[in-house]
Amino acid sequence: MLTDKLERRRAVISRKTTETSIELAIDLEGGPIEVATSVDFLDHMITAFAKHSGCGLTVRASGDGMDNHHIIEDVGIALGKAVHDALGDKRGVVRFGSIMVPLDEALVAASVDLSGRPYLNFRVSFLREELGEMPTEMVGEFFRAVTDNAKITLHLIQMNGHIAHHVCEASFKAFARAFAQAIARTGDSDVPSTKGVL
Repeated sequence: MLTDKLERRRAVISRKTTETSIELAIDLEGGPIEVATSVDFLDHMITAFAKHSGCGLTVRASGDGMDNHHIIEDVGIALGKAVHDALGDKRGVVRFGSIMVPLDEALVAASVDLSGRPYLNFRVSFLREELGEMPTEMVGEFFRAVTDNAKITLHLIQMNGHIAHHVCEASFKAFARAFAQAIARTGDSDVPSTKGVL
């Protein structure tokens, strides 16, 4: 339970370009999950992320339909910005999270550091070019957009798997679980860094 001294960590992002229109709200303490990006498989993956990270998340997005590249990347940008804003100065968070998540034959390892330094190590491959209307080449670009804008470090490493759906879903769920560990509250007000800032 949150006390009066522990405010909910929330953020709202509105991103409008000539290519996309996105409204996104995140609550790191939980809440409703409603995702509609017009790309069904992306909806499935972002919903899985919200569910397994314990975050409340609403996303409304529309795009220009250009092979869905723009909308997938821009939703990643908006999600990253929202995470960054919701975390604030990162006082009292664990900071690090690591896990391996299986999904049938697929196994993906994820490690997260709320470092303030964007870095993505994405070592995941797919045997199909598309998952529904989502190009698999955009999975890594989505995570790059998130990490760059959230200013976090993320390692996603495929340990096993050949079914593209399973590999992708295990990646999102692994990220979600590692992220949940990293954003967990410690009960103190320190910034978890010898620098005093993240």
